[in-house]
Amino acid sequence: MDGVLPSSVYGRLGLHRFSSLRALRHRNYRRFWLGAFVSNVGTWMETIAVGVWVTQTTGRGGWTATVAALMYLPALVLGPLGGAIADRRDRRQLFSWLTWAQLLLAAALAALALLGRLSLPAISVLAFLAGCANALLAPVSSALLSELVPREDLLSAVSLSSAQYNLGRIVGPGLAALVMAVGGLGAAFACNALSFVAVMVAVATVQLPPPEARPKGHLWAEIRTGLRVAHEDAGIRTVLFLTFAVGALVAPFIGLLPVFAIQGLARGASGTSVLATAQGVGAVGAALVAGSLADHWGRQRLLVRASAALCVLGAVYWLAPSFGVAVVAIALLGAAYLTTLSTLSSICLSRVSRLLQARVASLYGLVLSTSYALGLLALGWAGDRFGLRQVGVAAALLCLAAVVTLKRRGHFSGVDGPARFLGTPTPLMRLPHVPGPDPVEEVRA
Repeated sequence: MDGVLPSSVYGRLGLHRFSSLRALRHRNYRRFWLGAFVSNVGTWMETIAVGVWVTQTTGRGGWTATVAALMYLPALVLGPLGGAIADRRDRRQLFSWLTWAQLLLAAALAALALLGRLSLPAISVLAFLAGCANALLAPVSSALLSELVPREDLLSAVSLSSAQYNLGRIVGPGLAALVMAVGGLGAAFACNALSFVAVMVAVATVQLPPPEARPKGHLWAEIRTGLRVAHEDAGIRTVLFLTFAVGALVAPFIGLLPVFAIQGLARGASGTSVLATAQGVGAVGAALVAGSLADHWGRQRLLVRASAALCVLGAVYWLAPSFGVAVVAIALLGAAYLTTLSTLSSICLSRVSRLLQARVASLYGLVLSTSYALGLLALGWAGDRFGLRQVGVAAALLCLAAVVTLKRRGHFSGVDGPARFLGTPTPLMRLPHVPGPDPVEEVRA
């Protein structure tokens, strides 16, 4: 791998002590990580600003949840399409095109705010369009990670990428509050638009391995191939089921954070920023140890423990009697959430060959995004009717029941079992009953 940090430098920095940081040895990954971090600082500035504006303008948690859900619902249709396209096209070029689309949408939101034309319908439409771009971009980004680091550093890369997203959550809300105080909502949205330039420059300058032969069959046949791979691999099946449970029942705490801070804890926009920052701090801390825990416990045990802790901490967060308790709870919740999702994502990517990674990543993204959107809608509107705390606790306990059921039935053992579709495709083989050429090597026992 080009641009690997020399072992002597790696040792002097102390990175050899933390297997979670192994991906930072690779120059290409470091460059991509930094560009994505700058972009995500802008994303969190916009996310906090939009959430606070909708909550304060409408006074309804259901509307806050609905706007947030519109960012993720497009993945139901576009996620698999994005994965199949990413496995057929140049991933660097696709990434650039889709990032340009995100920049233009962010600029449109900034223009509306600066002109005083911001409205709930406008925000909803732009959120949906941004969700379409995100749904197509997510599998491209996941597949790019596997090309920036070797397979043994993939969990480290996924964890650190989640960490930089949450590091953006630490910096973004505070920066958003400062920028909005000086220049208003429009200035915060404009900063987000400019932040996309950093990640475009990073992707344009990284070195990628020579492209493998791309599939030439029908697009929909390739999408069906990805579905069949996910269905036939026991580890991926378990990952996708657990991802759905976590996305629908626990993850909505993120989108409903402004509602809980403003209505449940009476802390306003400043409280929203503090809670978001606390979650980011917990997530960044978890990223530093997730790889080491996986080495010590194994991915199976780590997944069981992290997902169970996630559900318990979710219930504790919703039951928090004071703002201080809520801050501590959401920091721990952020740590468990990052560990769980990083482990789930890395399992999906590590169980298939490079030719299938974007498609499998798109299925993972589809399940997570769709379940999160549905959970947001259900918990947001049910919270308005029955109380957000009560609904949140019930959902977290239901997710815990799902984790316990998977454990008792032995489904977690599949995540460490032999992968059926791993390796370089030679000779070419087809999955049964799937039309169209799609080379996949089945690893023999």
